[in-house]
Amino acid sequence: MAKIILTKGGTVIQEMTLTKERTTIGRRAHNDLVIDNLAISGEHAVIITIYNDSFLEDLNSTNGTQVNGHPVTKHFLQHNDVIQMARYKLLYQVDTDEEIKDNRPKMFPVPRPDATITVLDGPSAGKEMLLTKVLTTIGRPGIQVAIVTRRPHGYELTHVEGQTYTKVNDTPLSAGARALKDEDVIDIAGTQMKFSWKTV
Repeated sequence: MAKIILTKGGTVIQEMTLTKERTTIGRRAHNDLVIDNLAISGEHAVIITIYNDSFLEDLNSTNGTQVNGHPVTKHFLQHNDVIQMARYKLLYQVDTDEEIKDNRPKMFPVPRPDATITVLDGPSAGKEMLLTKVLTTIGRPGIQVAIVTRRPHGYELTHVEGQTYTKVNDTPLSAGARALKDEDVIDIAGTQMKFSWKTV
C-alpha cells in the first residue's frame, strides 16, 4: 500500500496512507489532504490509486505541481517520487513487492485473459502482453504513460502522463477513458501496439 508524507522545510507535517481511489489535495477544507496556504489552490491536485498504482493529476492549479523538479499535469507515480506544491513537498512511498502481493484484494479472482496488446515495432516488436490485471500500464514513465483498465464490459484506455496525448488509430485521446475495440492501434512513447480480443 502506498503513502504520502507531507513536509515543509524538512519538517514532517502529516503522513497519509492512500486508501481511497481518489485522494484530493488543496487549500479548501473538503480535501482529503488540506494544505492551508495561499500558494496552494483550493483544489490543487488529486492522486488516483487503483490497487498499488498511483497517478498524480494537477487540477489546473494556479502555481502548478512538480515531480522531482519537473512541472507535470499528469504523472505515473513511482517509489520515492517527490511532489512539490509551492514550498510544500510530498514524498510518495510504496511497500515492497512482497508486501504488495499480500495486500492485494482477494475478493474476486482474475478471470482467463481474453485480450492482448502486441508490440508492432521497435526492439520489442512481436512481444505480446496478456491483459490479466484490472490495471495495466503501458508506455515509458517520465515520457508518456497510459493505463488499460479492465471493466466488466471490456477494456478502456486512459492517458495519464506526457504532454503529448496517446493516440488510438492516429487520433489523440482526449480527457477521460476511451473504450478499446478489436484491432485498435495504440501509439505511445514512439511505439505502436495493437489491442486484440483473444480467441478461444
